[in-house]
Amino acid sequence: MVFEAWKKIQQQEIAPIYLIYGTEAFLINETKNILLKELLTEEETDFNFAVYDLEETPIEMAIEDAETFPFFGERKLLFLHNPAFLTAEKSKDKVEHNLSRFEAYIQQPAPYTVMVIAAPYEKLDERKKITKELKRRAEIIEAKKLNERELTNWIKAQVRSRGFAIDEHACERLLALVGTNMFMIVSELDKICLYAAGQGNITVHLVEELVAKSLEQNIFTLIEKVVQRRLEDALRIYYDLLKQNEEPIKILALLAGQFRLIYQVKELSRKGYGQQQIASYLKTHPFRVKLALGQAGKFTDEELLRIMNLLAEADYQMKTGGMNKSLLIELFLFRLKK
Repeated sequence: MVFEAWKKIQQQEIAPIYLIYGTEAFLINETKNILLKELLTEEETDFNFAVYDLEETPIEMAIEDAETFPFFGERKLLFLHNPAFLTAEKSKDKVEHNLSRFEAYIQQPAPYTVMVIAAPYEKLDERKKITKELKRRAEIIEAKKLNERELTNWIKAQVRSRGFAIDEHACERLLALVGTNMFMIVSELDKICLYAAGQGNITVHLVEELVAKSLEQNIFTLIEKVVQRRLEDALRIYYDLLKQNEEPIKILALLAGQFRLIYQVKELSRKGYGQQQIASYLKTHPFRVKLALGQAGKFTDEELLRIMNLLAEADYQMKTGGMNKSLLIELFLFRLKK
């Protein structure tokens, strides 16, 4: 688990090679920051830290750097991004990599260099010799998307490190408002903690007062009003979005995406799929599935199909120029009353 790996790094249990793979960009970036902080001083970073994009640079260039003695200080830190040769995907780049040279380096890494292979992929190709060798020799860090419980625990730890406390309800509200993007969560927590200096606890009220609502969150709230049959409130939110110069076509796409998710979640739930299974099948975050499940129970199958047809009709008219774009969504909301 990534957090255990961070703890070992902070205790100066440093491996010569790290393989960090997964699709959570925040965890990959944070691993880089922790290694930089623990391995190099600010002055050393200018000379002994380098980043290579393996979609553009042959790996042997990074290996030559790794095998060159540090110019200043005792250690070097190299980050190698996008090693597509570890996956089953066809590489988009035209760079040829000398993988036999890389394999030789893995078996005998330079003692003064820490090399991090950052693979932002959900899966690696375990059949490949180079993948097997790297997983056998390197320290493995999995940067997977966190589930709701892991995200909640992580938020609490982030808040605690800033000298505050946050309860379950405030965590849940934060996730509902911000979503699961860890970069955005950290940004909002920094703002909340700065405002809450001296208060000790971060409450639901504080979260609602300070967290800026994204377009996606406004769409979610709009749909909540539709679920509650409060269509006047839904229209008010829509008019506010137009005042903020949000594009009607983007609003429609988000509405269609959310209702499609509600429909899919409802259908899969009926077939006996659990929340985690649905998230995996639909390739979305479990927290989004949880929210959609709560909304799905408020609609009959017939209502959802009718809404999907109305959205498809609005999308067609919007793309063929049949009617004013902003009026199309307004008409869609009015037709939900019927």
